[in-house]
This record gives sequence, structure tokens and C-alpha cells, in this order.
Amino acid sequence: MQSRTSPGAEPDPIRAELDSRLSAELASVVAGARRRAVRDGDRQIDTAHLLHSLLETDPEVRAVFENGAQVVRLLGYLVQRSIGYGLQWRGTVEDSGALPVVTSHKETGWSPAAVSAMDVALERAEVRGDPRALGMDLLAGLTADPECRAVEVLGRAGVDVEVLLRRVEAGCRQYVSGGHRFAGGHGSAG
Repeated sequence: MQSRTSPGAEPDPIRAELDSRLSAELASVVAGARRRAVRDGDRQIDTAHLLHSLLETDPEVRAVFENGAQVVRLLGYLVQRSIGYGLQWRGTVEDSGALPVVTSHKETGWSPAAVSAMDVALERAEVRGDPRALGMDLLAGLTADPECRAVEVLGRAGVDVEVLLRRVEAGCRQYVSGGHRFAGGHGSAG
């Protein structure tokens, strides 16, 4: 009897292990980034794919930015990726070398910088005592590498990454101290 599953479509135990460590929202972000990379003809999911999907999917991540106009500018740059801005990235592997790539999971089809960002997200969840990483964890991971594509896009859109990180950390502290959701908001960073 032949299998109805096409070759290459068998369940990937590495992907299943990774997915089990992500919140449902973050798993949706990863799936969206994967679809975006395929649609754009990119060989790998990179940090800009992850940032784009994260902004589209996670309202708590959007809330941590200064205002809606900043998010709109960011999405504008990310949408333009396939029609001009970002074409220099096509066919290249994103590896800034700014962070060592030590992976707890060997996700194929991901740039080294994207793997590093996800590792940071998973580590943050583990330190917090949460079995699953959240969107804010991934945002912190994306901003940890100052040379990655996501940080380049943030800079072009006028986002001060240091201020953004302080806002993420403030939200994380409120989450850990008893809230069930990250506290984003549109106030100023401290």
C-alpha cells in the first residue's frame, strides 16, 4: 500500500518541537513568515519576514510602538520589500555575524539571524518560566541583533530601537508581575 503523503510532506519532528514551544499566536506568526518567504521567492525566512508577520498578527507587539503612524511606516517598508526596497536581499543569506548562531533547534529554511532571534525568544520564555514564547519575546529577539534586516527596517521607519527595547522590557516586567497579557501602550518609554 502506498502512502498518500507526498514525499517531503512528512511531519518534521524538529518543526513540531519548535511549534510546541511557541504560543498559538507566535506559531501563526512563523507560519505567516514562512508563507511570505515562499511568495517572495526567498530561500529562507529572515528577520524582516518575521517582523512583518509579527506586526500583522500580534496586537500586543503593535501596541509597544510609539504610535500607529510608526507601525504604518514599518508595514509600508515591509510591503515594498518585493517591489524595490529589499531587492538587494533576494538570493542572499541573512547572517550579520553580530550574534553567534548557537541553535537549540536546527530549523531549515531560516536565515542564521532569524534562528538567533527565535533562540532569544525561546530563552526569554524559559527564563520567565513560560513553556511557550510569545510575540514580545520574538520582538526582543529581532532587536537583539543590530545588524539584522529587521533592525534595518526599524531604523528606516524612524524607530529608535533602544526606546523600543525599553518599552518591550517594561511590558515584560508587567506581564511577569501578575498580568496575563503584555502591557503595551502608547505612552513614552522611561
